Amino acid sequence: MIGDISPPVASIPVVEGNEELRKPQYLLPPFSKVVSHFGTSGLSVALATGVTHPLDVVKVRLQMQHVGQRGPLIGMTGIFVQLMKNEGFRSLYLGLTPALTRSVLYGGLRLGLYEPTKVSFDWAFGSTNVLVKIASGAFAGAFSTALTNPVEVVKVRLQMNPNAVPIAEVREIVSKEGIGALWKGVGPAMVRAAALTASQLATYDETKRILVKRTSLEEGFQLHLCSSVVAGVVSTLITAPIDMIKTRLMLQQGSESTRIYRNGFHCGYKVVRKEGPLALYKGGFAIFARLGPQTMITFILCEKLRSLAGLHTM
Repeated sequence: MIGDISPPVASIPVVEGNEELRKPQYLLPPFSKVVSHFGTSGLSVALATGVTHPLDVVKVRLQMQHVGQRGPLIGMTGIFVQLMKNEGFRSLYLGLTPALTRSVLYGGLRLGLYEPTKVSFDWAFGSTNVLVKIASGAFAGAFSTALTNPVEVVKVRLQMNPNAVPIAEVREIVSKEGIGALWKGVGPAMVRAAALTASQLATYDETKRILVKRTSLEEGFQLHLCSSVVAGVVSTLITAPIDMIKTRLMLQQGSESTRIYRNGFHCGYKVVRKEGPLALYKGGFAIFARLGPQTMITFILCEKLRSLAGLHTM
């Protein structure tokens, strides 16, 4: 929770003899607690993103192989060698600026909104079971993505174009494709974010609870590490196909009549029909190689930063 947030409760007078005692409960936490809560979330995601960004570039290149056709796929190592040979070391950090910007905004909101949403559900329904945790994560992820989708579109475009400049890329997208192009793929992106956040945070939260209850592990690094590993595996398996569809839609250019994919469902259907079912997991290993460590780094850092800021554990 954010600091010491509890469900909003009005002041209740307690009368003892002739003395009236009041026990006030504040409706909102102090502003400093709110800043610390969202700030630690955003910073932990940004640091994890910076470490794993080269794997994100490789993942995008893997997902864009043989668009609309079947063919032998180049593996993760082959794509890495191609990048280094043809575009140099800097290509591994294409789109890093928008990626970090998005991490602070999206990551801060995604992780930051999870617990207040969970508290609200608890207050409204009197429960914080696993279904409530999943619903809280889905809402936090979808809402955060809807706000930050333009930054993700720019990041993906930059990862496919080593000569592009962020501001210039934004101007070109808006001038050629309209401002609505900044929300290309927002549907699959919201679905992916909802699935990612729900699977990641709910799994982490529930795994921590089970491990504390059934093992000798206590709050600390080992518990955070074990829980984050489980969360990384589960979230990768669930979100890899959605991530591939999102990438295809965001990189799609041209008018409505010339585009290959009409929407996320159409994209998934055409990919399976023309490239085979396994094509939905193109870049799947790269996703796990990135999302697994990123999940671990994010949660371990976030827990540590929250502790330093005087906040409760996640």
